Amino acid sequence: MTTQIGSRAVVLGAGIAGLLAARVLSGAYPQVIVVDHDHLPDPAEPRRCVPQGRHTHVLIERGRQILEELFPSFTDDLVALGVPTLDNLRDVRWCLSGHRFPQPVSGMTVVSASRPFLEGYVRARVGELEGVTIVDRCDAAGITTTPDRLRVTGARVLRRADGSTEEILDADLVVDATGRGSRAPMWLADLGFGRPDEDRVHVGLGYATRIYRAPAPGLGDDRGIVIGPTPDSPRGGALQLLEGNRFLVTLMGMLGDYPPADPDGYLDFARSLRIPDLFEVIRDAEPLEHARTFRFPASVRRRYERLSILPAGFLVTGDGLCSFNPIYAQGMTVAALEALTLHRHLQRGTEPHAHGFFRDVAKVIDVPWEMSVGGDLAFPEVMGNRSPKMRLGNAYILRLHEAAEHDPVLATAFIRVAALVDRPERLMSPGTLLRVLRQNVWHPAPGGARVEI
Repeated sequence: MTTQIGSRAVVLGAGIAGLLAARVLSGAYPQVIVVDHDHLPDPAEPRRCVPQGRHTHVLIERGRQILEELFPSFTDDLVALGVPTLDNLRDVRWCLSGHRFPQPVSGMTVVSASRPFLEGYVRARVGELEGVTIVDRCDAAGITTTPDRLRVTGARVLRRADGSTEEILDADLVVDATGRGSRAPMWLADLGFGRPDEDRVHVGLGYATRIYRAPAPGLGDDRGIVIGPTPDSPRGGALQLLEGNRFLVTLMGMLGDYPPADPDGYLDFARSLRIPDLFEVIRDAEPLEHARTFRFPASVRRRYERLSILPAGFLVTGDGLCSFNPIYAQGMTVAALEALTLHRHLQRGTEPHAHGFFRDVAKVIDVPWEMSVGGDLAFPEVMGNRSPKMRLGNAYILRLHEAAEHDPVLATAFIRVAALVDRPERLMSPGTLLRVLRQNVWHPAPGGARVEI
């Protein structure tokens, strides 16, 4: 149980990151106010401030574990509401680096809800907490400080539902969870603290997604498909079962090779993928709506931990800290890990110290950031620093994918790392290295292909 630290906390943003921050703050602040720009629909529907919400959105195993801890009966509740669950290897056809994985039981559970449905469930659970208030149609206009600017004392908000009148919400702690478009760097610069450094990796990713009526033709007992883009074929796609007797198919293209939204172009793009599975499903499926598109130009990481001076009483979480290439399905789980980090700071019984929080969160972000950036930099056209370690790692992952095609143990090991349950170092253990070597000797790459390091 957390000791009461202050009287009120304000969270800017009611997406997954903001809601999870509010959940852990509710144990330390008797009043928590969450404000969001959008009208928050009930029942959950896609909303403007979550543009990726209409597309494939997966809560991987580590994220599911954390939400189960924060919201007891999380998984059972969603299953009771009609959300499909699946084993992330046994029930999914994976094709990575051009190699089909075997499908043993992995123990990595995916709760296959649409993003709006999942967010709606979490929002309802948070809204039930004593002392928590969620306010929609409310713009975050800025932060207020003490005269010396060394402490944030609240947030300036515009309640559009009340005629856009400005109001100051006094707070002991303000948490910015407004996402990729966070204005926190500008607010801090205006106060004289400077802007955080940014790491950017331009990937030129595009999505096109269409929702169909279930069951998916030809899917059989499987419950998902993932076809990863590769440097020589920067197109991919994914099929995800949804609540409401539906499934979605997201087609994706890297480096500006965007999938089209018109029906014929959409089908032709699916036909061009490395394996025919998605095309064969949607060719005979019944669409429920037209295709929607989404563009993701670059992954962005803001380095608040490097600022020499920060005001007390102000934190940032979620995509405002780090916005990952979404093809790796890390965003919601990293937001959950950040909420756990905040919870650990609150358990000390004192207000979270900004520098300490940002340093600890940076450590949380390091592993998934290196994984996603390493995957992106496997594409020669993506600009960035390729260290010898990264080049070696990418060459090894290609060999591991080749070997995993013939080895269920290797396939499971990779999925556990991708689900952020195991650290990447597990893939370099002596036993795993030996299995990769053995499979590559027994099943050499076609034509004796070599990977340059």
